[in-house]
Amino acid sequence: MKRILVTGSTGFIGNAVIRKLLQFGYEIIATSSNEINARKNKWFQEVKYIPFDLRSFSSDLDYFTFFHRPDYMIHLAWEGLPNYTQNFHLTENLPRHLSFLSNMLRNGLNDLTVTGTCLEYGFQTGCLLETMETAPSNPYAMAKDELRKSLQVLTKELDFNLKWLRLFYMYGEGQSSTSIIPQLDKALKNKDKIFNMSGGEQVRDFSHIDDIAGYIVMAMQQKKINSIINCCSGIPVTVKDFVAEYLLSTNQTIELNLGYYPYTTYEPMEFWGNATKLQEIIALDSHNQQV
Repeated sequence: MKRILVTGSTGFIGNAVIRKLLQFGYEIIATSSNEINARKNKWFQEVKYIPFDLRSFSSDLDYFTFFHRPDYMIHLAWEGLPNYTQNFHLTENLPRHLSFLSNMLRNGLNDLTVTGTCLEYGFQTGCLLETMETAPSNPYAMAKDELRKSLQVLTKELDFNLKWLRLFYMYGEGQSSTSIIPQLDKALKNKDKIFNMSGGEQVRDFSHIDDIAGYIVMAMQQKKINSIINCCSGIPVTVKDFVAEYLLSTNQTIELNLGYYPYTTYEPMEFWGNATKLQEIIALDSHNQQV
């Protein structure tokens, strides 16, 4: 039985990934910094949980052995989100995560999947391809981009598979309460007559968290397509249309007060992902299931 280590297991993405992994019968090693939160999850009794706070990292320890020598590792952990603009991403998170992952790889890990961000592309607009040069414009994206570059350099020294998944926009169970759909759900629950939002003309790439979790697991399981992979729908949609479609799908109505909030300054108005590489992975997974 293959053993999978999942960091950031109690987060929005981590919970969904573990639920997906359990469908495949893997032996799962889950870790996070807060065991109390971990115990609240339905999956807790079905995994081997090992609490670990990255802030306590010690270069003297062999973390590959500490985490029971996993066959695969999915690294989802990252502190301080959704605050994208603070320098701690560069000064604290980046060196800490690079040291931890390097330790895992130098001690025996040979298959690593890490989640990055579409914000690594910076203010480039339109359909974003993995071959584009990165141009991150905030500390969070800069730190992720530097982590990727450092790990890619390490692939030339050590023999391991690296899959870097650039996540686009997600929604679903467990999402941050500050995100648009949880805010909309709250307004609907409170029976508000008006929902305040931005102008809604931003073009984005949205996927349900269960779909994203499936893509992450598919990417992890295969070894043919490595390096950078956009994890997205590949379908551009305006935010106001996304909200309207969500209301239609849930058979609910509320007046949208467009233009109440200003547009964000850390992302461009129009961008979405090219999903060609991801579609190849999905096709490969489908073929393997049929064989």
